[in-house]
Amino acid sequence: MQQAHAMDGPGACPAATCVVEEPGNIEAFLRAVERRGFLMARVALGNEADALDAVQDTMLRLVQGYAGRPPDEWRPLFYRILRNRITDFRRRRKIESLFGVWRSNNDGDDEDPIAQLPDPAGGDPERLVAGERRGQALMQAVAELPERQQQAFMLRCWEGLSTIETAQAMGCTDGSVKTHYFRAMHALREKLEDHWP
Repeated sequence: MQQAHAMDGPGACPAATCVVEEPGNIEAFLRAVERRGFLMARVALGNEADALDAVQDTMLRLVQGYAGRPPDEWRPLFYRILRNRITDFRRRRKIESLFGVWRSNNDGDDEDPIAQLPDPAGGDPERLVAGERRGQALMQAVAELPERQQQAFMLRCWEGLSTIETAQAMGCTDGSVKTHYFRAMHALREKLEDHWP
């Protein structure tokens, strides 16, 4: 069982405070990573509909291609497939913009999956507003990171993957993960110092 860490300051990891259980089957695993995968895709793509599509495609591909693999391999595989799907969506956007194809960001579904998460402030309005401001600042700062730094930060800090698992998910070396993660943390500390004095 792995406990995610709450954000206590500018250098701490801003993960959800829920406990993540090591799943015994593929369905339990997908339930455990679905929301975090959606959050990562939403930050990377800036669009809920694309994020949902990317996560659903990732889950389907994982089940179709890797359900027979040992469960300890599923997390790095899931995030590697998700990274590839996010890259595919970005490429498609570039091609569409080159040809003047306009896409709508609203598919008619106004329901926000992240808004359905439990209230971490426990109903305290001041704490809720302060938490929302910090959360928005963090999401904005993460979205502004270069792509590889963003991936390393989200996989290492939010998901708690080891350096080796992150390297597998990102398709790079351990040293590259360490470099990207260090640079991401340094950039986030600078950008967020006013929000976590």
